[in-house]
Amino acid sequence: MNIALLGYGKMGKKIASYAEKRNHELVYILDKEHQEGVLEKADVAVNFSVPEAAVNNIKMALELGVPVVSGTTGWLDHYGEVTSFCKEKESAFLYASNFSIGVNLFFKINQYVAQLLQPHLKDYRADIEEIHHIHKQDAPSGTAISLAEDIIKHTHYEHWTQGKSSKNSLNITSERTGEVPGTHSVEYRSDIDQITLKHEAFKRDGFALGAVIAAEWLVGKKGVYSMEDVLKIS
Repeated sequence: MNIALLGYGKMGKKIASYAEKRNHELVYILDKEHQEGVLEKADVAVNFSVPEAAVNNIKMALELGVPVVSGTTGWLDHYGEVTSFCKEKESAFLYASNFSIGVNLFFKINQYVAQLLQPHLKDYRADIEEIHHIHKQDAPSGTAISLAEDIIKHTHYEHWTQGKSSKNSLNITSERTGEVPGTHSVEYRSDIDQITLKHEAFKRDGFALGAVIAAEWLVGKKGVYSMEDVLKIS
């Protein structure tokens, strides 16, 4: 399989390493002021660029009929625009806030617990905490937002906020420290007890491997997908 990398920072380099281990070929690399190869030769593109470049990068590939897997967060105000463009070009697009298999299972557990607790949420307060390395540009993380949106979907919460909470808002606390790959916690607390769900990544390899697996799965398809489709856990 021929792969294009749109964004060649730390994650891009890890994705390149796993792609090569799985016998794929890198035919195009784009990063800031660096460009090499031919995008049209790619069977699929993997986008881990900065948020400001994400929409243009994704559309550039889709315009050429190259399906795109994107893990960049911080651009989702344009998600509808990008998915409409994908359908117009009859191509394929897969976005995930996190490609780790463990995190995607964590998403499903979080959804299930939110449903179970819904009848009792007058007694429990939900909060989310996420911790990442100091180089991460967006806050809260896309993963934390996904966790929050899944809780909101199944409970009385109307929206999420940062650093403050109210009866109808779900609070997300973000911390940037050291080189932490990513830790996410969902806490349900009452006056008498506490339930905590937690996922801790030890290194970024799980994100990179998951992105390559998603790219392998997407080749030859048309439409808009998620990691739930890849892992068959929808």
